Amino acid sequence: MNKYLIITLFLLPGMWSCHHDRNVQETSQWRGEGRDGIYNETGLLKAWPDEGPDLLWKYEGLGDGFTSAAIAGEKLYITGLADDRLVLFVFDLTGRLLVKKEVAGERDLSQQYPGPRSTVCVNDGKLYIYNALGNLLCIDEATLEEVWTKDLFSEFDGKNNDWGVNESPLIVGDKLFMTPGGIENNVVALNKHTGALIWSSPGEGMLSAYCSPQYISDQSIPMLVTSTAEFIIALNADTGEKLWSFPQQHEYNIHPNTPLYHNGMIFSATAFIGAVMLRLTDGGKAVEQVWKNAEVDTNVGGYVKIGNYIYASGHNNRFWFCVDWNTGETMYKVRDLAPCNVVAADGMLYCYSEKGEMGLVTPDPVRFGMTGNFKITLGTQQHWAHPVIHKGVLYIRHGDTLMAYKIS
Repeated sequence: MNKYLIITLFLLPGMWSCHHDRNVQETSQWRGEGRDGIYNETGLLKAWPDEGPDLLWKYEGLGDGFTSAAIAGEKLYITGLADDRLVLFVFDLTGRLLVKKEVAGERDLSQQYPGPRSTVCVNDGKLYIYNALGNLLCIDEATLEEVWTKDLFSEFDGKNNDWGVNESPLIVGDKLFMTPGGIENNVVALNKHTGALIWSSPGEGMLSAYCSPQYISDQSIPMLVTSTAEFIIALNADTGEKLWSFPQQHEYNIHPNTPLYHNGMIFSATAFIGAVMLRLTDGGKAVEQVWKNAEVDTNVGGYVKIGNYIYASGHNNRFWFCVDWNTGETMYKVRDLAPCNVVAADGMLYCYSEKGEMGLVTPDPVRFGMTGNFKITLGTQQHWAHPVIHKGVLYIRHGDTLMAYKIS
């Protein structure tokens, strides 16, 4: 197997997750409020000029990394690796650097792809940062002083992945969910204020799989759904009890994409093995397979659901796909932009390809229609960080460079 194809799996979808709580300070999480890649924006351009949208500002000097921007309270938070140290950068929304602060030790876990993977979670006046070595930090948003820190591997008998964990924290109420990947302490719920353990679950006892979990609240039991090395698993979010597991296996045990949930159905796709749709039964206490589609082997790019269709790109199958949500039928596939990350806003798809092309695409189950594209020429390393859209601005991180484009 080509080494590049294997290693690229480690990065993203956990770069990517914290749950939105409308009753406290503004929050920010991986891939939008529902962790589904959809940003609740309006008034955005439906087409771009030939040269692309206007570049409002840029910052060069983040260091190595693949994390996305986290935006809350008119501030933008992002991390980078500088001199083998994890650094937090804080900007205002005009691009002015407010703070540059070392927050944790970090080292180059993979000589080819150094840098942090996990996106900052902003919740209830705190910042939650997870580094590639399994260290979880809680930092006061106002003072940027450390509130608490935990080494999840040493405390919960966890073990790191081959290329460093990149799970982004998920917070629901006062619980913070993480996956140390231990045999007994496979998934844990911590008190977000103190870091104290609330519950620990053995799950299936498998190593974590670079996945940031999903929270489901509309079943009889509130549940946490994530992928570990060989299974998709669901846990009672209140107690940690395992509700069900579903086999999801390939040679490298890497499943980085956050499961996508809608109306009792769970979609998951991963490189080399393709996509599966599951249906929750018995109030969420059990699950059954609805369909599989081996073509759609999404790697680190995520996927979005618009109407009754899923839009995503493949990895070994280097196509852009439109797939019927209900049947799994491939509506069409094209070579354009694939492989790429994808998010959506205001009825349009924003696709950031591994070749550095940013494309604006109309979601259409009949044909592929791109209404704008431009090249990302600034920055370093791979084009793997997921774009973020906030208040009419598209934020793109490419290695050491962060760019802000006006798309409204």
